[in-house]
Amino acid sequence: MITIEKLKDFGADTDEGLARCLNDESFYLMLVQSAITFEQIDRLCEQTSVGDLDGAFETSHALKGVYANLSLTPLYQLVYELTEQLRNRKNIDYGPLTAKLRERMEQLQASAQ
Repeated sequence: MITIEKLKDFGADTDEGLARCLNDESFYLMLVQSAITFEQIDRLCEQTSVGDLDGAFETSHALKGVYANLSLTPLYQLVYELTEQLRNRKNIDYGPLTAKLRERMEQLQASAQ
Protein backbone atom coordinates (compact mmCIF):
# COMPACT_ATOMS: atom_id res chain seq x y z
CA MET A 1 0.00 0.00 0.00
CA ILE A 2 1.28 3.43 -0.90
CA THR A 3 1.95 5.75 2.02
CA ILE A 4 3.12 9.32 2.46
CA GLU A 5 6.43 8.04 3.83
CA LYS A 6 7.00 5.78 0.81
CA LEU A 7 6.21 8.67 -1.52
CA LYS A 8 8.69 10.88 0.33
CA ASP A 9 11.34 8.16 0.04
CA PHE A 10 10.61 8.04 -3.70
CA GLY A 11 11.24 11.77 -3.95
CA ALA A 12 7.69 13.10 -4.18
CA ASP A 13 6.94 16.48 -2.67
CA THR A 14 4.07 15.19 -0.59
CA ASP A 15 3.56 18.47 1.26
CA GLU A 16 2.84 20.20 -2.04
CA GLY A 17 0.72 17.32 -3.33
CA LEU A 18 -1.31 17.21 -0.14
CA ALA A 19 -1.84 20.97 -0.25
CA ARG A 20 -3.36 20.59 -3.71
CA CYS A 21 -5.75 18.05 -2.22
CA LEU A 22 -6.75 20.30 0.66
CA ASN A 23 -4.54 18.21 2.98
CA ASP A 24 -6.88 15.24 2.61
CA GLU A 25 -4.36 12.42 2.86
CA SER A 26 -6.72 9.61 1.88
CA PHE A 27 -7.88 11.54 -1.19
CA TYR A 28 -4.29 12.32 -2.19
CA LEU A 29 -3.20 8.70 -1.79
CA MET A 30 -6.22 7.51 -3.78
CA LEU A 31 -5.25 9.86 -6.63
CA VAL A 32 -1.63 8.73 -6.52
CA GLN A 33 -2.66 5.07 -6.55
CA SER A 34 -4.82 5.65 -9.61
CA ALA A 35 -2.00 7.54 -11.37
CA ILE A 36 0.73 4.96 -10.96
CA THR A 37 -0.23 2.63 -13.77
CA PHE A 38 1.55 1.74 -16.97
CA GLU A 39 -1.42 2.31 -19.26
CA GLN A 40 -0.41 5.80 -20.41
CA ILE A 41 3.31 5.04 -20.28
CA ASP A 42 2.73 2.03 -22.55
CA ARG A 43 0.77 4.27 -24.91
CA LEU A 44 3.58 6.83 -24.90
CA CYS A 45 6.19 4.14 -25.61
CA GLU A 46 4.13 2.80 -28.50
CA GLN A 47 3.53 6.27 -29.94
CA THR A 48 7.20 7.21 -29.84
CA SER A 49 8.31 3.87 -31.26
CA VAL A 50 6.09 4.26 -34.34
CA GLY A 51 6.91 7.95 -34.81
CA ASP A 52 3.51 9.32 -33.76
CA LEU A 53 5.05 12.47 -32.29
CA ASP A 54 1.76 14.38 -32.19
CA GLY A 55 0.04 11.63 -30.22
CA ALA A 56 3.09 11.14 -28.01
CA PHE A 57 3.14 14.85 -27.24
CA GLU A 58 -0.51 14.77 -26.17
CA THR A 59 0.07 11.72 -23.98
CA SER A 60 3.25 13.08 -22.38
CA HIS A 61 1.64 16.46 -21.79
CA ALA A 62 -1.28 14.81 -20.00
CA LEU A 63 1.09 12.72 -17.87
CA LYS A 64 3.11 15.81 -17.06
CA GLY A 65 -0.01 17.49 -15.67
CA VAL A 66 -0.96 14.49 -13.56
CA TYR A 67 2.52 14.03 -12.12
CA ALA A 68 2.89 17.77 -11.48
CA ASN A 69 -0.44 18.04 -9.69
CA LEU A 70 0.40 15.07 -7.49
CA SER A 71 3.99 16.30 -7.01
CA LEU A 72 5.46 12.99 -8.14
CA THR A 73 8.71 14.80 -8.87
CA PRO A 74 10.87 11.92 -10.19
CA LEU A 75 8.20 11.00 -12.74
CA TYR A 76 7.42 14.62 -13.52
CA GLN A 77 11.05 15.46 -14.31
CA LEU A 78 11.34 12.64 -16.85
CA VAL A 79 8.01 13.28 -18.53
CA TYR A 80 8.79 17.02 -18.61
CA GLU A 81 11.96 16.28 -20.59
CA LEU A 82 10.02 14.01 -22.94
CA THR A 83 7.29 16.59 -23.40
CA GLU A 84 9.74 19.33 -24.31
CA GLN A 85 11.47 17.12 -26.88
CA LEU A 86 8.10 16.15 -28.33
CA ARG A 87 6.84 19.74 -28.29
CA ASN A 88 9.60 20.51 -30.79
CA ARG A 89 8.78 17.29 -32.70
CA LYS A 90 12.41 16.23 -32.46
CA ASN A 91 12.97 13.05 -34.39
CA ILE A 92 15.22 11.33 -31.85
CA ASP A 93 15.39 7.96 -30.16
CA TYR A 94 12.94 8.32 -27.29
CA GLY A 95 13.72 4.81 -26.06
CA PRO A 96 16.21 5.81 -23.34
CA LEU A 97 13.85 8.43 -21.88
CA THR A 98 10.80 6.19 -21.94
CA ALA A 99 12.88 3.36 -20.42
CA LYS A 100 13.91 5.64 -17.54
CA LEU A 101 10.28 6.66 -17.04
CA ARG A 102 9.22 3.02 -16.98
CA GLU A 103 12.01 2.18 -14.52
CA ARG A 104 11.00 4.96 -12.12
CA MET A 105 7.34 3.89 -12.33
CA GLU A 106 8.37 0.33 -11.52
CA GLN A 107 10.24 1.61 -8.46
CA LEU A 108 7.19 3.54 -7.30
CA GLN A 109 4.86 0.62 -7.90
CA ALA A 110 7.19 -1.71 -6.00
CA SER A 111 7.00 0.60 -2.99
CA ALA A 112 3.22 0.58 -3.24
CA GLN A 113 3.07 -3.17 -2.68
